Amino acid sequence: MPRLTDVRIVSLLPAATDIVAELGRLADLVGRTHECDWPAGVERVPVVTTSEVGAEMSSREISAAVGTGHRGSALYGLDPAMLAGLRPDLVLTQDLCEVCAVSYRRVSEAVRIMTAGPLVLSLEPRTLAEVLDCLRVVGEALGVPDVAADRIARLHARLDEVRRRVTGRPRPRVVALEWLDPVWPAGHWVPEQIALAGGEPLLASAGEHTSAIEWQRVVAARPDVLVLLPCGFPPARTRAELAVLTGRPGWTDLPAVRAGRVWVLDGPAYFNRPGPRVVRGAEVLAHVLHGAYPDAKVSPLRTEELRPTGSAAPTTGSTAV
Repeated sequence: MPRLTDVRIVSLLPAATDIVAELGRLADLVGRTHECDWPAGVERVPVVTTSEVGAEMSSREISAAVGTGHRGSALYGLDPAMLAGLRPDLVLTQDLCEVCAVSYRRVSEAVRIMTAGPLVLSLEPRTLAEVLDCLRVVGEALGVPDVAADRIARLHARLDEVRRRVTGRPRPRVVALEWLDPVWPAGHWVPEQIALAGGEPLLASAGEHTSAIEWQRVVAARPDVLVLLPCGFPPARTRAELAVLTGRPGWTDLPAVRAGRVWVLDGPAYFNRPGPRVVRGAEVLAHVLHGAYPDAKVSPLRTEELRPTGSAAPTTGSTAV
């Protein structure tokens, strides 16, 4: 590889782009996915992927296109010629979920035909500790282990502060959904985020690779709080599809609905992607559950949005920052 200050990076995972930014190496990013939308300025980096998922598709239509068992690699395209033309030294990818990004197999095939093979790092965290350890892995590859260690320490300190702010408070029972139709509980690091924020996670365990469940399991769980953070959906898009939940039998009987404790959160920014911003996700949840972070500009769904008719107009008022 060339001098570490000249490393050319291609990120095939939005969370990896977040990590590159956290390490202060965004200037070295020469290629990204169509879903890499943070931080500001990343839109100027060339895009090397495409998606067959149209903006007009509903959750059910997207699920039908993906199929079952997280077999979604056909939904994403990778331009091998463009990737080769960018002459990357380091390619960041994943092999955890083919619904979330280009499959590792496709990346390997694209890299294999390149004259000078770059280093390919596959990031596959399932827990909060593993998410933060990805900074160490990428930091070592970039020759900035001290920077990575500093960032990891700062992120751990923020998580410790979350614990401190919610210590001794009641722990509401929480269901987090990462897909609405079919219903899919949020697994991997999300149960840890909930527990850190002072809640009791239901329907999924830390590190678990979840699957779709019957709606009746949500009803039977009787959550005190329901958080909606669909994978890849910004809050406005989630609110536009609320009727797929509010029209289900037993919706109005949920304790969370009766108490007005249903929240739409920014899944792509703080919960779906295994990058450093999951720490902000824990802070947002601490505010949702206990009002612990007033700067988290989120609010529960309004009464009219919780009605079974699902007739309320979508708004963007619940975007987490």
